[in-house]
Amino acid sequence: MVSGVLVPLIYVAHNARYGAVVERIKNPAVSGAPRPVAPLFGWTHWLGLEQTGTIVMMVVCITAGAVLWRRYPRHPILLMAIATTAIVWEDPIMNWAPYAVYNPQLWHWPENWPLVSVSPTVEPFVVIGYVAFYLTPFFGGIWILRRLQRRRPLDSFVWRHPLVSLAAFIFCVGFVADAILEISLVRTGMYIYSQVIPFGSVFTGTAYQFPLLWESVLVTTVMIPAGVLLYRDDTGRTVAEKLAQRLRFLRGRPALGTFLVMFGILSACYLVLYGGSFAAIRGSGAATSVACTYPYPEAKVYDPQGYYAKAGQPGPYSAGIMDGWETGQSGRPDVATNSNGRCSPTP
Repeated sequence: MVSGVLVPLIYVAHNARYGAVVERIKNPAVSGAPRPVAPLFGWTHWLGLEQTGTIVMMVVCITAGAVLWRRYPRHPILLMAIATTAIVWEDPIMNWAPYAVYNPQLWHWPENWPLVSVSPTVEPFVVIGYVAFYLTPFFGGIWILRRLQRRRPLDSFVWRHPLVSLAAFIFCVGFVADAILEISLVRTGMYIYSQVIPFGSVFTGTAYQFPLLWESVLVTTVMIPAGVLLYRDDTGRTVAEKLAQRLRFLRGRPALGTFLVMFGILSACYLVLYGGSFAAIRGSGAATSVACTYPYPEAKVYDPQGYYAKAGQPGPYSAGIMDGWETGQSGRPDVATNSNGRCSPTP
């Protein structure tokens, strides 16, 4: 058990990087990491606090999970916690699709690793905390559902349609929780949404713009199935357990079947509903508002469609490794930098 935790930690520590390192994203004209945009309250230690907080959170989660596993082995909530953590493998794709550009000063994986390199800049370690992000809304949603069921007759909507009701409550809780969390993290300098659709976004055009309508709605496409799969009916079995029973080849291993159902559904929802929706937005060219001023000058400006150049943000520019058909184009367009654009440096 101990070696199973220590070995991955040693592996992560051995491969950890800091700063813009590889030529693909590094701006050779800049030394150090100057910041043209002040973080929240002007405090410059947010990244250290957030990264330390992630480590503490994961230690607590792993410890609590180990203790609870001994008391409640193969409990559906514990299996879902593992499943929501496991889908982190898709995170580089989900950074690429909505133009989520992370601060290069975060501890991160080597930028030239195949899957990792899909991220616009770096793939940080902080995303390992998926469990707290995607699973927590379930507890708020199920609390609201049970509270309403206690107060309503058996023929009421919350009793006749518990899954629909739970999904609606998770949507509301998840939307609010995501908006508060992400707006705060963007404002502290952890990452930016370099391009957003102007409609439905807040703080549009600034370095901390946020696609409120799009991001906070679409993240619930993972939160909702995670919660619905944990709903127990009057037989005491969860939705995930009942679906797993249909996998005949795993009927002798119900816990494995339940986990595979959870992991498979969450992975598909994350990739198709969340990632696919943002990929469609990306391909449409509708995300025209760029985050000015680009806050990470030690890295090349992530500008796969030339919108930063049109807005006057000086280069050098990076298009990323998926700037062709994946973005609905044939490579980054040859766009001259506008000397009088919204993002042009002031004289």
